[in-house]
Formats: sequence, C-alpha cells, structure tokens
Amino acid sequence: MSAMFRITLPDGSVREVAPGTTPADIAAAIGSGLAKAAIAARVDGELRDIMRPFEGDAALALVTAKDEADALELARHDYAHVLAEAVQALFPGTQITFGPVTDDGFYYDFAPKDRPFTEEDLPAIEAEMRKIIAKDEPLIREVWTREQLIERWKAQGESFKAEWAAELPDDEELTVYRAGKGEDAWLDMCRGPHLASTGKLDPNAFKLTRVSGAYWRGDQKNAMLSRIYGTGWLNKKQLNAHLTRLEEAAKRDHRKLGRELDLFHLQEEAHGSVFWHPKGYRIWRELEAYMRRKMDGAGYREIKTPQVMDARQWEQSGHWGKYRENMFVIPDEVPNTEDEGPVISGEAQWMALKPMNCPAHVLVFKQGITSYRDLPIRLGEMGCCHRNEPHGALHGLMRVRQFTQDDAHIFCTEGQVVAEVQDFIALADSVYADFGFTYDIKLALRPEQRFGSDADWDKAEQELRDALTANGLEWEELPGEGAFYAPKLEWHLTDAIGRTWQVGTIQSDRVLPERLDAHYIGEDGDKHRPVMLHRAIFGSYERFIGILIEHFAGRMPVWLAPVQAVVATIVSEADDYARDVSAQLHAAGLRVETDLRNEKINYKVREHSLAKVPHLLVVGKREADEGTVAIRTLGAEHQRVMSLADAIALIRAEATPPDLRD
Repeated sequence: MSAMFRITLPDGSVREVAPGTTPADIAAAIGSGLAKAAIAARVDGELRDIMRPFEGDAALALVTAKDEADALELARHDYAHVLAEAVQALFPGTQITFGPVTDDGFYYDFAPKDRPFTEEDLPAIEAEMRKIIAKDEPLIREVWTREQLIERWKAQGESFKAEWAAELPDDEELTVYRAGKGEDAWLDMCRGPHLASTGKLDPNAFKLTRVSGAYWRGDQKNAMLSRIYGTGWLNKKQLNAHLTRLEEAAKRDHRKLGRELDLFHLQEEAHGSVFWHPKGYRIWRELEAYMRRKMDGAGYREIKTPQVMDARQWEQSGHWGKYRENMFVIPDEVPNTEDEGPVISGEAQWMALKPMNCPAHVLVFKQGITSYRDLPIRLGEMGCCHRNEPHGALHGLMRVRQFTQDDAHIFCTEGQVVAEVQDFIALADSVYADFGFTYDIKLALRPEQRFGSDADWDKAEQELRDALTANGLEWEELPGEGAFYAPKLEWHLTDAIGRTWQVGTIQSDRVLPERLDAHYIGEDGDKHRPVMLHRAIFGSYERFIGILIEHFAGRMPVWLAPVQAVVATIVSEADDYARDVSAQLHAAGLRVETDLRNEKINYKVREHSLAKVPHLLVVGKREADEGTVAIRTLGAEHQRVMSLADAIALIRAEATPPDLRD
C-alpha cells in the first residue's frame, strides 16, 4: 500500500490521504457546500488547479470566489483560453500565440490566416465563447515532453507555438491544458492554473472590448499579429460596474478634455512631447509655484543642471547599461557632412540627454568639501528629462518622451535616513490631501538584477519600514520591484472614480554615492559615503496634470482654474460696468475674462459652463445701477445676487492655494 500524504488545513488540522487525491476531493469530504464553492487551491502557497493531485505532504488552502484576487486571475485566464478556442473555431487556420491576464481582463494574440481581425468580428466571437462556456468543457492539465509539443504544434501548423516550445528551458516542466476530452479536444500550452471547467465561468461577466496590432514577441522586426482585448469578471454585476467606470473614464479622458478646454496638444512633429497652450500652462505654473513653496518650506534648495552630459558619466552611474536604449544620444562633435559619421579624434565619445536628474545632483553635491555638520543637504530641481519611449507606449500626458519632474535628492548620514523619510512622508501626505487624494503606500523591494551588497539592501529596506512604522502607516510589500540601485516607497493615489495612479516615490540609495564617489567629512575627520534619498511627489508635471484633469473631469479647483471668473453682460448698456467689474477682479489678483459679445445670456452661460469656468458673473442694467453681480457657480442650480465686494471676497477665498489658507 502506498504511503499516505499528510495535508495540513488552515485551521491546523491534518488529513491523511492516498496518492491521487485532489484538493477537490478534500473539499467534498469537508462538505457539499465547500465542494461547490471551491474553485482552486493554494498548495504550499502556490495557486493550483483544484483537480491536480497532491504530490506529497502539503499545506492546503481552498480558494473560493470570496478570494477575489485569485478568483479573478483564474477567471480571466480561462476567458483568454476560451477566446482562443472560439477564434480558431470561427476562423480555421488562425494560429494562436499567447493570452495573458491584464489588470481588468485579458487579451490574446493571433496570427489570422486571411486578414487581420476587426472590431466587427467581436460579436460573433463573443457568441462562440458563450457556446463553449455552456458546454462546460473540463480543463485538463497534462505534462508533455518538448518533442511531443513541438511535433503537435508543427502538425497543426502552429509555427509560433512550436518556436516558443523549442526555446523553453530544458529543466522546465511543459504543460498543456486540454478543453474537453478526446483527440479532437482544443488545447493550449500553458503553465496554468485554470478552473475545473469552462462552465465555472459566468457567460454574462465578460466583454470583448477592442482589437489592435501587436508584434510577435514585442519585436517590430517580427510578424504583426491581431490582439483581441476583453474584460472579464466573476459576475455580471462586476462587469456592469466596470463598464460604467469605463464610460466615466472616457468622459474624463485628459486628451479629449485637453482639446475641448484648449489646454495642450500633441502632434507628430514632436512625437511624445507636449505643446502647452496658455490655459494649460497656467495650470502648470500654479502647480510649480505651489510645489516651490512646499519645497522651500521643507528646507530644499533649488538647483538647475544641464540637459546634456557626457556618456561616461552615465556609464559610471550604471544608467548607461540599464537605460541606454531609452536614452537620446548624440556625438560630442558635429558630424562631417562629407563622411558617413562624426569625425572624433581618437575613440568616439557620446553625449546623452538626461533621462533622470540624479547623477547631476551628485556632481553638485561633490563641489567643495562637505562636513557632517552640513547634512542633510536637500537639493531640488524642476528637472526636464528625456526618454526614448517606443511610439506604441506613448499615451497623451501619461507617457511622454519629454517630461519635467518635481525632483529632489537628500544627502544625509545613515543616522538621519529614517527621520528624513518620515519628514518626506508627512510632506507628501500634505500635498495629496490638498488635491483631495487618498492613497496606499507600497514598498518595492530588491530586484534580482541589482547593484550593491545584500547588507546595504537589508539596511535600506528596513529604514523605509521603520519610517512608515514611526509615522503609524500601513503598507504593502512588492518583492523584486525596486530600482536596480535602491528599494523605494511608492504612493498609489485613488481618483474620483476609483482608479489608482502611482505617482510619488522615495528611494534609499547607497549605490550611486559609491559609484560616483560622493563623500562628506565625518566627525572623525575621515571620508564617509552619504546616503542619497531620491524623491518626487508629483512624479512628473505632465502626468500629474493628466491625472488632475481626469480626477476633476476638467473642472479644476478655483485656485488651479486657468480662468477663475468670466464677467458676462446681458445688455450692451452694461458693458462699461462689466469692464469695471473685470478690472476690480483683476486688481484682486484673480484670472478673469470679459464677455461683451452680442449673444443671449443663456448662450454665454452654456459656453462658459462647457469651458469649466468656476464662476460666471452676470451683469445687466440693474446690476450696474446697484453695484451688484449675479454670480453663477459651476455646478450650482441657482445664481446668487451679491455686492461686487462680496463676490470678490468669495472668489478670492476659493482662489487662494490650499497651502496659503489660514
């Protein structure tokens, strides 16, 4: 008789089971309700199919729909497989490639036989997917040899899958999932895990959303594929809520509002860089002034560093090896037009537009002799950077090639690190509160490929934890997601419709001071390395403005609004009074425009409301005679009549930046 396996449950109880037993068997033994609810299992912490037999003693936690993160990942993975099966059923000869899970759904890349897929194909594919779900096909995991897989894919004309199978590591277990039974069952090469059958999916909880092109393995030298995107959820209620969020997000799209509100534009002549219009740049200037006041108040000294530096500096810092392909590089001499390339004496030297500010800040720190008494030194810069992002990755203000950071670096002793991080946490909290954001903090830990000793990484990670604990905050840890030189804290903001945006960071770095030979003179008279804290709150002005536009749906707080008030006339007899009202508002420091056009007042009200002007001051003959204004506040149902002095006081109070209010 085979030895029994000992399976430990979350409550500490142990069940002895025979080889071949599955988590589903244990769920059934516990009770019919759990057997029905369980959809997968965590075996020694690893998410697995509920029908996969145990391989030895193990700790078991059964997964149900209440474990939403795991349940969603499984469902979306299954939807991707069902999508691929449906496409091959409807379009014979289509080759399959990969179908990963995304943040809100899934996609699958295909090589169509005859033509690229279009969005007109999606309804038929959705209908076929529902048929497959209704069949309740079992999803069966099988282990194959490399030779079996390659032979199968080649026999089916699946050249992409055959290529991938041939390149997988020799020691990797190769698994396929068969949908249904028998030789004609559809199958895909996949690590899994999956639900027990397609019928575990809700046929009304998914929707195919769009089609795009994608290169095989992300390389533009390879074949162009058709990528079909979908969103998938556990039930129809979740799907409907998501679609509602998407509709709201479309209304708030910063690119659309940027055009409508005349804030900025983008065009191919400067791909990935922003043309700021006067109204958009006014928002920028207000944010920049706000951040300068915050940084001045926190003891930062502002500097300005070059846009272009010698490539040797980037090589020494380590960025050349990590970011070279995303840097804009130029020869350090003008090319000779008679030759193919630049004429440079000796070995060719290159310059690079800076993709980040940190090495330049180290060079500023290194000027002169720094004593321990001078620390901490906080150097800030509204630093313009350039990164050669791929065309396909660019997205409005959210992903650009030229951007400006509210960047700063704090040089301090080891004993000052925790206090400096605490102060930054408090500063960041005050900024996000001024914009009405809530947030979560995440701690990104050491990546596999990194510089620096394990001891330094241990110390840096613990310092960030200690600062969070001292400030009474909770956080989530992200293994492997730190920068190559430092762990970091990340601030993930939640906007008005529940989306999250990663913006601010602080990184505790001992690598760059070492590589760039930064030091200070300690109390003992010897040289010591400072710790370098990289930090930003907005992240980049471009992206933060994009987030604000979407968060506020274009209706900026009065202090940020490009135009804070418009004075509009009802009749031409009030024109002189309107000019006087406008002049007094301007004298009070408000951004005001005057609308004296010969148009009906309802037309003017609608136009300025669509332009998201916070306050419209309507004046006619009566208001001119009485020295009053009828003030219409954006979003309010009724107008209010008040004296001009009271109106100015009201708008000035709202127009005062939050950091300057009593």
